[in-house]
Amino acid sequence: MPLVKNGAIVADDFVAIADDAELPAGGAVLISAARFLADAEALATRNAPLGVIWPNNRDVAELAPWLDRLSLIALVFPTFRDGRAHSQARRLREIDGFRGELRATGQILRDQFTFLLRNGFDAFAVAKESDAHAFSEATHRYTEFYQPTGDGHLSALQRRRKRHTAAAT
Repeated sequence: MPLVKNGAIVADDFVAIADDAELPAGGAVLISAARFLADAEALATRNAPLGVIWPNNRDVAELAPWLDRLSLIALVFPTFRDGRAHSQARRLREIDGFRGELRATGQILRDQFTFLLRNGFDAFAVAKESDAHAFSEATHRYTEFYQPTGDGHLSALQRRRKRHTAAAT
């Protein structure tokens, strides 16, 4: 499955580990929410990057105590019609201040790419190579937005106010 991160198609450094498999001593691993929550304290102290696959029917507030120790949170879109992971992403970025990789997984459609970026996702596991290329192009297509979000881009109104304030001084 191709991975797009920061607008480029990249190799995935994280290895998905099954719940019944032994964790390797080193290397970046991606584990299920159930496995993480069963032994979060011990897992969070690993001396290697740790990621968790978080389902969209769980409250991301459960991750709050460990956000500074997680390198990756993969949020799941079980169907393209289920947008709960959008809300989870915004909460993680804007309220909880998560700065690690936020990856969208599951059924992601091309027309959702810009919204995913705006909601705080910075990596996408897409189903097809052609989707990866389309997403890579979409990351640079729009530069100005009307809605404010926590992705670091100023809204069109904020840009206008900034230009007006600069011109007035």
